[in-house]
Amino acid sequence: MAAPQQEQTGAGLRGALEDRLRGLGIQPLCVEHPEVFTVEEMMPYVQHLKGAHSKNLFLKDKKKKGFWLVTVLHDRQVNLNDLAKKLGVGSGNLRFADEATMLDKLKVAQGCATPLALFCDQGDVKFVLDAGFVEGGHEKLYFHPMTNAATMGLHPDDFLKFLRSTGHEPIIVHFDENDK
Repeated sequence: MAAPQQEQTGAGLRGALEDRLRGLGIQPLCVEHPEVFTVEEMMPYVQHLKGAHSKNLFLKDKKKKGFWLVTVLHDRQVNLNDLAKKLGVGSGNLRFADEATMLDKLKVAQGCATPLALFCDQGDVKFVLDAGFVEGGHEKLYFHPMTNAATMGLHPDDFLKFLRSTGHEPIIVHFDENDK
């Protein structure tokens, strides 16, 4: 599949994402809702959907200048120092990347970070996935589809198929139960 046009961003790329999924034989569930900027704002619109809901962080490694998209279960608390140690980048080296960088790398704005945007990445972003998504026995995994005015649900196997099609093999990280 062709890479999305560089000048498009966010909601304009939702159609390209949907085409990509159809091309892979993936039929997602999609729920429209008002634009939301936090997990707390989103949950009233999607809490009825059975499965794992996500929280996404777009980070940079200040020493190596690398980029990380971290997707965790929606109710996780993420300690960046602990995560940096788990990823081997050294405590204190992970920071939130700015919106301009996220727009450049993933073509989405603040509040819209999603692993579904990895089809826009040219290989600069490493993807970290909470083990709870793949080990939790969930019937669907939920993410924003390039816009924070909708939520898209994929079967876990379909999500992994999509990731592999983007060239991103997830780095699976186990978070402690007390991270909730």
